[in-house]
Amino acid sequence: MRCTAQEIYNKLLNDDKILDLKGQIKFYLGDVDIIVRQKDVVGNIIQEWLQGWLDKRGIEYVLSENTQMPPDFYLNPDNMTTGLLEGKAFNRSASPGFDIADFRMYEEEIIDKPYMLDVDYLIFGYDMSDEGIVTIKDLWIKKVWEITRCMQNWALNLQVKQGVVHKIRPGVWYSTQRVSFPMFTCLEDFISAVEETVYQNPKTHNEAASWKNSFLASYKRHYGIQLVIPRWSDIVGKYRS
Repeated sequence: MRCTAQEIYNKLLNDDKILDLKGQIKFYLGDVDIIVRQKDVVGNIIQEWLQGWLDKRGIEYVLSENTQMPPDFYLNPDNMTTGLLEGKAFNRSASPGFDIADFRMYEEEIIDKPYMLDVDYLIFGYDMSDEGIVTIKDLWIKKVWEITRCMQNWALNLQVKQGVVHKIRPGVWYSTQRVSFPMFTCLEDFISAVEETVYQNPKTHNEAASWKNSFLASYKRHYGIQLVIPRWSDIVGKYRS
């Protein structure tokens, strides 16, 4: 059976009623078994659970061979440019702690494969009680620009260590409070932020002059659409108060 990412989201939410389910993580070694109560392992296990759930429901997929980049699953084995699904999970009592992707790899990937921008992120917000009971508090399906934002000194929210850019990090897209850095509202603004980050990042700065044109040409070849990308300086006021 083939399903879209939206259909998988609907099945989890409406058919399986995942928000009402309770789980537990057990570990066996020799004659000792324990119930795991460490929250930081839950995210990886839920991502593995998602693959088990797809198998159990007979939903077709092909696993990605590149674990460093989205997507995790290709839901259309006949066309690896559509039906792209990435599973993410985080402790709902804290801010999202997962990475979107390595920035350098991502800015190169979306030029070669612009359809990677169409990945659907299926995101589990989980909780674990003191007794080790795992519940799913929220489930979302989002595009990358709906879960990313800028930060004070960069056009994207990034993990930066000693001045070196590493990972693209998500924002808190579900916050009901007024935030200083709202999520991007469209693909074009997200691409503008990527282009600005290519310019800001010392390791990609030399690519900045041609990056946008290369991306636009690749996107048009694939989709037949000429995107219009705003300059970051023209939109930064929307995303940084």
